[in-house]
Amino acid sequence: MAEYKITDGALDFLKRVCEAVGPSGFEDDVLRMFHEYASSFADEVVRDNLGSLVFAKRGSSERPRVLVAGHVDEVGFVVTSITKEGYLTFTPVGGWFDQVLLSQRVIVKTKKGPVVGVIASKPPHLLTPEERQKVVTVDRMFIDVGATSEEEVKALGVRVGDPIAPLSPFTVSATGKTVMGKAFDDRLGAFIAVEALRFLKENGVEHPNTLYAAATVQEEVGLRGAQTVGWAVDHDVAIVTEVDIAGDVPGIDPRDAQAKLGKGPTIVTFDASMIPNQKLKEFVIQVAEEAKIPYQLSVVAKGGTDAGRLHLYKTGRPSIVIGVPTRHIHSHVSIVHLDDLANAVKLVVELVKRLDENTVKSFSSI
Repeated sequence: MAEYKITDGALDFLKRVCEAVGPSGFEDDVLRMFHEYASSFADEVVRDNLGSLVFAKRGSSERPRVLVAGHVDEVGFVVTSITKEGYLTFTPVGGWFDQVLLSQRVIVKTKKGPVVGVIASKPPHLLTPEERQKVVTVDRMFIDVGATSEEEVKALGVRVGDPIAPLSPFTVSATGKTVMGKAFDDRLGAFIAVEALRFLKENGVEHPNTLYAAATVQEEVGLRGAQTVGWAVDHDVAIVTEVDIAGDVPGIDPRDAQAKLGKGPTIVTFDASMIPNQKLKEFVIQVAEEAKIPYQLSVVAKGGTDAGRLHLYKTGRPSIVIGVPTRHIHSHVSIVHLDDLANAVKLVVELVKRLDENTVKSFSSI
């Protein structure tokens, strides 16, 4: 059988979706890109009323229903007011560390088109000695779009409630092995889901189940898309494809983050939103070893994923998280290793090939 590789076309698609503006609640442009890319690989496309998009591919059996889900929303901001001088105040959508924001460019998505701005604050030359000793918090920041009045800003189409996202070009690093960009959390996960779908379709790979590859919404504000997409799919088992926190960064204690770039996707053994089904976890490890796919075991003690909702669907569903080690998430520029991304797709494909009805039932047996 052919081996999965990230094609030039797939990498271009990933570039386009990561550069698109799509904070939680404003994902439609990104979802349209996923629909355009993946619908031809699916037997059916379903969208729930919150916005999540699901691509179904029928295998040799209707059950089990295998849901592979990654969310497409990114952390961003919304406009809260326009000052008389023409500056924008804003509030975060999702979790941000205030210190990564100053002097970063952003895009405001307006009814008239994108407006570029920069996050700024009171000039350092004018700070008092006491102010210099304090961290500038987000409530003291503003966005400068280069205007000189409220009227100029409104003429650009900017309104209260408009979404804002980082301006960050998708870039292949000098090594050629890693890429940099924004919104990797978690458009990488949605990419993995549809790439597994594409590989199975284009190579005629048989699978004893129905695969549902989902691009979910509003994860960053409380796993909301996962709450509804389970009802759209009625899944029997869930594989959530996500980023994982890379611990190969100066200052990180290995006890806090185990994953390293280039060492394979992670199998998350514990996180704050879900303790995975243990039989499913062991099955994933076994499959990775049988298929000779490198993997890492990970614990994310302070984070959660869509699996936190999907494993609670109806009477409960066996669920697992497969992660891609990623540096600097929830910032303007994250970094991921392309080998880890490709191996995550390979692992999902191998799992889908093996998840038959008896295997899935065994996860819940005594």
